[in-house]
Amino acid sequence: MIILNFSHPLTPDQLQQVETLTGQEVEQVIEINSHIHPQGDILPQVVRMADECALSPAEWQTLPLLVNPPSLNFVAVALLAELHGRCGYFPAHLRLRPVSGAMPPRYEVAEILDLQALREAARQNRWRP
Repeated sequence: MIILNFSHPLTPDQLQQVETLTGQEVEQVIEINSHIHPQGDILPQVVRMADECALSPAEWQTLPLLVNPPSLNFVAVALLAELHGRCGYFPAHLRLRPVSGAMPPRYEVAEILDLQALREAARQNRWRP
């Protein structure tokens, strides 16, 4: 699997946690700078972030991708839309959480969010009264 990391660098422990949770080997981590210029338009900056992944159209659609999203909510949601357009589906995302009582602060992988499965399940609720 390939991790598209739009956040802080992932530690070896976090990568091991990902492999344990997914049952897949992390083959590559692509680090992408997600800093934005707040006075500029966000959408072109998000397109730049996706472009920096340097994946071909075929790779976007066929490689096993896992996304560690940026922290800023408006950047994350815009990026999610951009990635869906390139992949044709919602790629899975990492959710990190603070390790309780850790000094200095540390984070662990809490879960893998299967956004495509969430979307498919939500479609069943479209027709409920």
